[in-house]
Amino acid sequence: MTLKIVVDCDDATAPYEQLRAQISGQARSGKLPVGYRLPTVRGLAGELGLAPNTVAKAYRALETDGVIETRGRNGTFVAAAGDAAGRAAASAAREFAERVRRLGLSEGDAVRVVGEAVRAVYGG
Repeated sequence: MTLKIVVDCDDATAPYEQLRAQISGQARSGKLPVGYRLPTVRGLAGELGLAPNTVAKAYRALETDGVIETRGRNGTFVAAAGDAAGRAAASAAREFAERVRRLGLSEGDAVRVVGEAVRAVYGG
């Protein structure tokens, strides 16, 4: 099993976001199994021709999302992200629903607003 990442410098998407999205997608699809050890920040930066800070930023975002976990000097590993991602999404959805209710929006308006946001982010 090897990590396959392609960063397109001509893409409008920032390199750290391309890296984050690809690792996240591979972890969620099972191409990178739970427990898979990721390369070090410096190692991956060298392989991809990126600055170490770019890789570190992607790793921090992935760790915040629960996709990876850092075990100190032992390295960085793919975490059991499905549960963490689902919990985080449910929490964010609940916070959104509570906030729009306080703002006085109807349930229909809340659903419409979130639908528009999802389409804007996912390009649908």
